Amino acid sequence: MGLFDRLRGDDAPRVAFFGIDGVPYSLLADHFDEFENFAALAEEGAAGPIDSIVPPESSACWPSLTTGKNPGETGVYGFQDREVGSYDTYVPMGRDVQADRVWDIATEEGRDATVMNVPVTFPPQRNVQRMVSGFLSPGIEKAAYPDDLAEYLEGIDYKIDANAKLGHSEDKSEFIENAHETLDARYEAFSNYIEQDDWDLFFGVFMTTDRINHFLFEHYEKDGEYKEEFLEFYRKLDDYIGQLHEQLDDDTTMVVASDHGFTTLENEVHCNAWLEENGWLDFEDDDHEELGDISDDTTAYSLIPGRFYINLEGREPRGSVPEEDYEEVRQELKEELEALEGPHGPVADRVVEKEDAFRGDHDDIAPDLVVIPNHGYDLKAGFKGHDDVFGKGPRNGMHSFDNACLFVDDAEATIKEADLFDITPTLLDLLDIDYGRADFDGATLL
Repeated sequence: MGLFDRLRGDDAPRVAFFGIDGVPYSLLADHFDEFENFAALAEEGAAGPIDSIVPPESSACWPSLTTGKNPGETGVYGFQDREVGSYDTYVPMGRDVQADRVWDIATEEGRDATVMNVPVTFPPQRNVQRMVSGFLSPGIEKAAYPDDLAEYLEGIDYKIDANAKLGHSEDKSEFIENAHETLDARYEAFSNYIEQDDWDLFFGVFMTTDRINHFLFEHYEKDGEYKEEFLEFYRKLDDYIGQLHEQLDDDTTMVVASDHGFTTLENEVHCNAWLEENGWLDFEDDDHEELGDISDDTTAYSLIPGRFYINLEGREPRGSVPEEDYEEVRQELKEELEALEGPHGPVADRVVEKEDAFRGDHDDIAPDLVVIPNHGYDLKAGFKGHDDVFGKGPRNGMHSFDNACLFVDDAEATIKEADLFDITPTLLDLLDIDYGRADFDGATLL
């Protein structure tokens, strides 16, 4: 219990949420003998695997997790989104999220929130008592509110993100050291403000797990050179989760969740290279670098991860597919994607039509199709430099739609057939905040 709780003496329910980006439930459950704190959360409360969203991309997942709404309502579909009526693209930031976050709802009800390192929250909001933005923020000075937060974070060598470029080296030692330093400072900041701030909702995200997984997951699954270092990192994470749990009082519920699962990456699939090779995509000249370089002969193009767009008349500037042909063309593309074979079998687990995944006022930039790949196929969508459809880069781990994780330190919670959309209504129930049952795409797990 923090100082302010002792002073105010109230017993209002409180929630401490800790995100562990990209951590699969099976990884933790298979090692409950080593990860004793995760095991205790599962035993004393509820735990299990949950589904992510379509597509399972962190930039889209965290807005959906924190709002309980699908990308058609948040307006964020991935790391890169397309402007309405244009081939221009942009990287979504916090202001592009067009739905209330769970802390927005809490503050409107007179509750205080401390929010730290959540992806897609730059610039920091000022309706909470404290926020440092996460992934995609340009630097601590601009990402922290209020000003004294930046001074503290710089003093403990806090990093918004681990240095993923270090993971490209065959020798992973420097990358692993940097990941540990990032994790250590993140824990120190969380621990400090759990004690210092008078919060009703604490919301913090450890993103370094995603970075470790991208570059070491194959070592873990296939007994590679760095398997022990991988597990040692997770032992430290488990220890930090345990220490944070011990700081919470009896009126506070701990919730831990990831935004997607993870698996070993066997092959990258360069989707635009496949589209070009199969006559769907054409460029105005050979020196193409971006989406705007496609020609008016193009029928379809792709953005990461696995998002496919029909080059539709009236929607795209140089649309080539008449509206009356849209369904026929989309069905043909869907069937070809479903039939696509890679080096170790079918690429697609399934191909999702936009009407089945996205609903809301912002579905005008929704992809027409989204491929959820089978484990091992990581879907890429660059516009240059890939003559071959299949390849392998420096990463050996990839996101998965299934096998995200959720732990709720409340025995009344039931985690069964749950997904990311269920988290926000569950947090609001734990905070005893009323909401409309139709306000979210998910439902409470209590």
